[in-house]
Amino acid sequence: MRSDGKKFDLNIEKILEDWEVHHAIREIIANALDEQLLTSSKNIDIFRDAQGKWHIRDYGRGLKYQHLTQKENEEKLRNPNIIGKFGIGLKDALATFERNGVKVLIKSRFGEITLERSEKHGFADVVTLHALVTPPSDPHFIGTEVILDGVTEEDIARAKDLFLIFSGEKVLESTKYGQVLEKNSATGRVYINGVLAAEEPNFLFSYNITSLTSSIRKALNRERSNVGRTAYAERIKAILLACKSKEVAERLTNDLGRFESGEIHDELKWLDVQQRAVQILNAQKKVVFLTPLQLASESFIVDEARRSGFTIITIPENLSQRIKGIQDIAGTPIRDLDRFHSEYTESFEYKFVDPKDLNPDERRIFAMTDRLFQLLGGKPPIIKAIAISETMRKEINSEAETTGVWDSATGTIIVKRSQLKNTESYFATLLHEVAHAISGSTDVSRDFEAQLTKLLGLLAAKAIESRLW
Repeated sequence: MRSDGKKFDLNIEKILEDWEVHHAIREIIANALDEQLLTSSKNIDIFRDAQGKWHIRDYGRGLKYQHLTQKENEEKLRNPNIIGKFGIGLKDALATFERNGVKVLIKSRFGEITLERSEKHGFADVVTLHALVTPPSDPHFIGTEVILDGVTEEDIARAKDLFLIFSGEKVLESTKYGQVLEKNSATGRVYINGVLAAEEPNFLFSYNITSLTSSIRKALNRERSNVGRTAYAERIKAILLACKSKEVAERLTNDLGRFESGEIHDELKWLDVQQRAVQILNAQKKVVFLTPLQLASESFIVDEARRSGFTIITIPENLSQRIKGIQDIAGTPIRDLDRFHSEYTESFEYKFVDPKDLNPDERRIFAMTDRLFQLLGGKPPIIKAIAISETMRKEINSEAETTGVWDSATGTIIVKRSQLKNTESYFATLLHEVAHAISGSTDVSRDFEAQLTKLLGLLAAKAIESRLW
């Protein structure tokens, strides 16, 4: 013992019996990382010397023995990204080292600190852990160096594994609440300001929470670990709802596609998170969102979407109802089944044919249009024109290309040119679309069927009366 040393009673009343050596090393590393952040100094060093002792060094302002007092650190409390806040972690670490027979030397320009058990001042029968503070061996020493004699490489590895900076987990996206991380094992991890607080075996991602809620602060005990999900669940949800990247959204929606098998990760059980993933992906990728039932029954949509370069994303029915009519993060409507129908119809361009460009047989058949309307009692006023097109869009629920369309916006019946191959096919298509125009109803509806039946009866009666049969 150096004669010029001063004893500083650590006043440790309760020893953390559950702490192992790597927990104590964690506190030393945490303090070094905090000092690096607070002073914007260079990266900390962790290394083993030739004698087998481990060194943990920062390049900050240097530790003073006053830092061993147990009180809240105002400077750290003001910085939201600092790991330590309460000024007790170092004392807990020193007590753990002493209990496990680890020799400690702390060096800074303010002095050097070792540990010993000594009588409590004024109470000779009470022996407590003291810090022995001696003058610095190097008054110009930069930062703080903690030298540990008696810890193993495994202890150091286990301690480093508790920090995001050493984990190797890639940051996928950063938000004002924290970061979404690509986990590097089957188990997701929850870090709080870069220190592991919990593990989640069924999480899709790992997370680093940097904006703490009151519930998280209350749950952060001296052990810093085994924080319950109820403390951080809302913050993780907030992180995901603040995400905007395609990478995060794709992973969420790909996982969501497994909902029928019950294999989705826990984050996807939050409907808000499901919706956010849809909104991000819709804005950044050509996708169509379909339910399993729609996927099975709308084969045309699936094939047409894929031919057009869209990716089909399968979503649950309740999510399908939730996203109906809402917009993505760019302000564009979500592309569900109805939206794809609408876009498909609006995007199609007809290739109209001028009647004078028809061949003689086609012109002869097309010229009989007025005669058909005469048999029906005249062209209905709602029908403004009859047009012929080389191209037609496919029926929205079949593989066949439609042969006729009633365009109510322009009052035009459009017939595919191929229907002019004979009078039977042309008049069949024309009558079908006339029924749509008059009834204002779609196929397989009661009103449409009734109107088509009426037209057929009228035409048959006229044919018989005119002896055209």
